[in-house]
Amino acid sequence: MKRLKVIISGGGTGGHIFPALALAKAIERQERNVDFLFVGAKDRMEMEKVPNEGYNIIGLWISGLQRGFDKRNLLFPFKVLHSIWKARRIIKNFKPDLVIGTGGYASAPLIYVAAKRGIPSLIQEQNSYPGITNRILARYVRKICVAYDDMDRFFPLEKMIVTGNPIREDIIGSEKKREDGQQLFEVDKSKPTVLVIGGSLGALTINNAIAQNIYKLKDIGINLIWQTGLSYQSKVKEIITDVNLDGIKVYTFIKEMDKAYAAADIIISRAGAIAIAELCCIGKPIILVPSPNVAENHQYKNAQSLVNKNAALIVEDKQANCKLVDNLIELLNDKDLQVSLSSSIKKIAVKDAADRIAIAALDLIK
Repeated sequence: MKRLKVIISGGGTGGHIFPALALAKAIERQERNVDFLFVGAKDRMEMEKVPNEGYNIIGLWISGLQRGFDKRNLLFPFKVLHSIWKARRIIKNFKPDLVIGTGGYASAPLIYVAAKRGIPSLIQEQNSYPGITNRILARYVRKICVAYDDMDRFFPLEKMIVTGNPIREDIIGSEKKREDGQQLFEVDKSKPTVLVIGGSLGALTINNAIAQNIYKLKDIGINLIWQTGLSYQSKVKEIITDVNLDGIKVYTFIKEMDKAYAAADIIISRAGAIAIAELCCIGKPIILVPSPNVAENHQYKNAQSLVNKNAALIVEDKQANCKLVDNLIELLNDKDLQVSLSSSIKKIAVKDAADRIAIAALDLIK
């Protein structure tokens, strides 16, 4: 029996990598005889995460455009041309039956080359406001999987299918792991637990807001599980070096995020599309601090879509230092609001998005 060959391309951050892995596993549930090849960006986290899950990956010499004048942008045209050339070689050698893009600058060369060669191709748009890359690729691909209902403003309606955003398998059903999570993170069960995450790469504003108010948090008596991201851990530890860290756990990267979610009572997070998809499935009260350093300010739009449904609180990035911890304390003291937020966000959850996208993708080659 001929084995199906699938390329999944995307990366740069966990928000593009984890959905790609979830999609691969969903396709494997539908089709047993599948060979996967992942394509990402050289020197980014996918080059470690994907092999750890047992899949092969090739890295492209590619990066996104930097904001404003930046010398690194001078290399951008050369990187694009080189990546398109390499994408052609990858497709020629691997001979895929299907190509899927999960976003990030690494996905563009593969999707473009595959679509131009008539290979069935699909992109997955995670945000409520798509970036320029997917808006361009939409002209070439056969199908576009989206997470929001009103995306025909950006994409051809006949190509679109609303699927939701795929999330990691271990996140689904993580509420059953609360005791394991409390044990893993050594939390005091008599105190509320707050989880602080700034995405897989960390978030300077959130880290600063927590660090500068660490005494205030310590005084109210909570457990704090704090993912700083690699870039900020040393800075955070410098700021809080003289604080008794009883009840405060600081991590560069939390590998068992399902258990961290389970242990938490309240979560502070950036507003990336995949983070929001996971948080909806978790169903805990959340405070979102959208990153302003993203294309088209899409994180703010993602967050606002939840706020409009009374499913989250929002603190703007520029106000985080003075408002984030105070808003957290208010939420900790308002049990009714916690219940209301939790109830509302659970109604938005889509737990089978990966399977929906897998079916849509496989339909292209039937």
